[in-house]
Amino acid sequence: MSEHSEQPDASAAFLDSLPELKADESFVFACNERVPCFNHCCSDLTMPLAPYDVLRLRRNLGIDSDSFIKQFTTVQLYPDTGFPLPLLKMLDGPDALCPFVTPAGCAVYEDRSAACRTYPLGRGAKPGQNDTVQERFFLVREDHCHGFDAGRPWNAREWLADQGLEPYNRSNDRYMQLMAKVKASGQPVSERMATMCLLAFFQLDRFKGFMESMGVLDKVDIADERRMAVLEDEEARLDFAFDWMELVLFGSAGGLKRKEKAGGGA
Repeated sequence: MSEHSEQPDASAAFLDSLPELKADESFVFACNERVPCFNHCCSDLTMPLAPYDVLRLRRNLGIDSDSFIKQFTTVQLYPDTGFPLPLLKMLDGPDALCPFVTPAGCAVYEDRSAACRTYPLGRGAKPGQNDTVQERFFLVREDHCHGFDAGRPWNAREWLADQGLEPYNRSNDRYMQLMAKVKASGQPVSERMATMCLLAFFQLDRFKGFMESMGVLDKVDIADERRMAVLEDEEARLDFAFDWMELVLFGSAGGLKRKEKAGGGA
């Protein structure tokens, strides 16, 4: 896992080139089998997958994380942080189709990625003050897309709610905030830490075994209720992984602390 990608910088530049959608602005859009371009946008994509995307897609397919990563992704690294960057692997062929698209639509629709859900919006997010997130929205109008020809009016908030993006954005923002903290340090994580990030964020089934074998939960102050949830629920495990990696990388995390050694030592 040593290849670096310029994709994040390209994505930011792409968003900045689009018209920003203000909070009080609306757009008309619909995407369904009655739209002439149905499925046309599901090909030749450069689509990064966040940890929560992988959790939902892997669970939908009923496969383990190793199988998902090997079959469906190419793992690169964010150049400014060294964090893992899995890119969805398109199918071989002249159209480079998404592996999940069918003539009837998306085969994993209920668990499709945040990027698919957000379209035709682009969402830019960055850390704000006091652990808040500042976000902006952009409207993506592509020549092939006829979704703007009909449909109901939406504003950005209505669209996010309709597309079920709340758990995606909450998790993705946590990942973004952690990467922003690493970027601000001026030092990307080591290759060893990048491998640990891949395990903790994208291989949650294997991360459970790692935690049990290394006694990770015995070394931190964690309520019994959360401890049980981390072991039994992958969403809770991912939330813990964000806190734990922040603790590993920076020695502190807002939601997690190391246990004090006997005698009051740190």
